[in-house]
Amino acid sequence: MKVMKVTAMFFIVMLLFLRVPGAGAADNKRFDGVEIIVGVMDAPAIGSPATAHAKTWEKETGGKVRIMKYPFGELFGKFMGSLGAKEAKYDVIFYAPAWAGDFFPYLSELPEELTEDESFDDIHDTYRERLMQWDDKWAAVTIDGDLFNGYYRKDLFEGTLNRQEFKAKYGYDLTPPDTWKQYADIAEFFTGRTGPDGKKLYGATEVFARGGQAFWDVFSRASAYTNHPDHPGAQFFNPDNMKAQVNNSGWVRAVQEYAAILKFCPPGSKNYDLQKMRKAFASGQAVMTTEWGDTAQITADSEQSAVVGKVGYFVLPGTREIWNYKTGKWDKADSPHKAPFLAFGGWVGSVPQNSKKKQAAWDYIMWYASPKNSLHDVVTSGTGVNPYRFSHFTNIDAWTRAFSRRAASEYLAVLRASLDSPHVAPDLRIPGFHNYTEALEVQLVRILNHEIGVQEGLDIVAAEWEKITDKLGRDKQLAIYRSSMGL
Repeated sequence: MKVMKVTAMFFIVMLLFLRVPGAGAADNKRFDGVEIIVGVMDAPAIGSPATAHAKTWEKETGGKVRIMKYPFGELFGKFMGSLGAKEAKYDVIFYAPAWAGDFFPYLSELPEELTEDESFDDIHDTYRERLMQWDDKWAAVTIDGDLFNGYYRKDLFEGTLNRQEFKAKYGYDLTPPDTWKQYADIAEFFTGRTGPDGKKLYGATEVFARGGQAFWDVFSRASAYTNHPDHPGAQFFNPDNMKAQVNNSGWVRAVQEYAAILKFCPPGSKNYDLQKMRKAFASGQAVMTTEWGDTAQITADSEQSAVVGKVGYFVLPGTREIWNYKTGKWDKADSPHKAPFLAFGGWVGSVPQNSKKKQAAWDYIMWYASPKNSLHDVVTSGTGVNPYRFSHFTNIDAWTRAFSRRAASEYLAVLRASLDSPHVAPDLRIPGFHNYTEALEVQLVRILNHEIGVQEGLDIVAAEWEKITDKLGRDKQLAIYRSSMGL
């Protein structure tokens, strides 16, 4: 990615935007002489729009914004360490919804007039109800919509010879995968074949590196296997007693398949983080991937992609066998059971209780997330902002700046199908999130290196999760977990 160029272009365009009625914040507010401090990730994604929107907010309100940026891995510690302090270090924080359980006791509630702001009606229910509220209180504003979906090389799938040879080998048509088994078959089929550029193809590319957010890849794979339609909320823990479920048969199958797909990925994939994975797909090296919406933007950009106009999209694959934690058995499904996973869920913005500039802080957040500004963000490569407002899905003309009309319609249809699914699955959002995911990643590395078996590794993870839960308070964690799962 040409970060400097993308960020600069985005910054210039955003300077041209004027504050307009219906932006999501009260009109004609002035904050002359008021400076707010904003904490955000040090990356073009989320960070660059934070800077750009700060400039336009300053111009409109007379206020000042100081942006404090940190690597993703440092954000939690920086924010957590400041929230309980006597003096506020930040007036606005942009953070992962998974941290809400830790942060909520230190966050301000939205002013009553903002909870009734008409711009909130435009936010998809999944993001509004599940990510903006905690314990029935409004504590955050959604500024991004995240879930995992699939990408595939449409041109290769449509090739006559590929279609004929695939059906001859596997006995069914070559189409976007409905199940994880089909995903593996397709990855196997294309690995070793030659692409249009004459180079060797690999069937898939995924994130495997520790610290590279690999656990969200695993969470997304486990979603369909462990989110039973009759027993929601049991993917991570038993919602009756908070017993860890990470080592049940559904998780074991998901991790086994995650480890097995590695042999159909490019060489060195064990060290692939998000950026390397995206590059492998955008360069035409890999035929499929699953991740957030960023790949859609990247592969549509001729400066970053060798596969412009050749990419299709699919809802996260499902399964015909679902683990029932109540009975401890596999249940059969007549058709693929899909549980689209809200990996990460999308960035949110909040105002700490210790901020002395709450009115200006909330006004800036509302400006960042306004319908007009957010529409620009979601159609602009490099912002890291993915669709979360209904207007993002309906304004096809805005998307044609980056996509063909057909590609835009297909991409948005897949996102809406995922969000509107009755089985859409929320991410883990409880105190100790970092501890839980770190315990998982340690064993994932050992599993990928063949140092330990999948069941043995996940048994260790489950034991660690039990210790973390007991340390933080089982009853407290259970209540928060049930609330986060909508139970």
